[in-house]
Amino acid sequence: MPEPLPTAGAAPAPPDPPRTLVATWAKAILAIALAKAVAVVEPTGLLGANLAGVAAFAFIALPDARLRARAEGWDAYGLPWHGARDPRTWRALGRGTLAALLACAVVFPPFVAGFWAYAELLPRLPEGLTRALAPYAGAPHLAPRLPDHALRLVAVQVLVVALPEELFYRGWMQTSWARTAPGQGRTVLGARLGAGFLRTQLLFAAGHLVTLQPWRLATLLPGLLFGWLRARTGGLVAPVLVHAASNLLLATLEASFYR
Repeated sequence: MPEPLPTAGAAPAPPDPPRTLVATWAKAILAIALAKAVAVVEPTGLLGANLAGVAAFAFIALPDARLRARAEGWDAYGLPWHGARDPRTWRALGRGTLAALLACAVVFPPFVAGFWAYAELLPRLPEGLTRALAPYAGAPHLAPRLPDHALRLVAVQVLVVALPEELFYRGWMQTSWARTAPGQGRTVLGARLGAGFLRTQLLFAAGHLVTLQPWRLATLLPGLLFGWLRARTGGLVAPVLVHAASNLLLATLEASFYR
């Protein structure tokens, strides 16, 4: 889907250069890291219990400040809003939801099979290597169940995790980076992946290292899927929903194999 056309009148501002994108990413990750460090000594535990909220605020506030400085809105970055009564809003939501369902139908079955095989392999690896590759200990025992507080987890994953991260990475960063070199990129499975596509997903994965857990680098793979969905559908509905659904599926698998 083509990007929205600029509004008639004043010429659009030039896109944020890559150095601005990376600097803004560094500010967000630094804010999360500082909050995590303070949470270690903060006596009430309130900050430690709400680190996801700190991350969500950083991932929304920082790019939103850039958009305001450029007199732009999120409609040009994958999140158009025509009003609750406008059928265009619901058509965009419906198209994104359908694309998300199709993506989940294709990706989730092999992911479940891969997780099962990975869980069976881990106990056979050297202990040091296992600790670097995954947070799981002991042999897996399949007993299907939902994670604790499942309904609350759904809301958290959609509103606090997936939506802010997709706004930042696939909405603002991926879109801005592509606009810095509109002639670059390649088409993959019907989606035009512009300049900076891979760099955006690498930063997405690297940002997860703020937890000091090396296996978090595996988020590069779902990041590639979320970025592809952003490019293929032209919006953020599909990547937000698939992002949240992926995290919920992983939480369900962990509860089913390791509790």
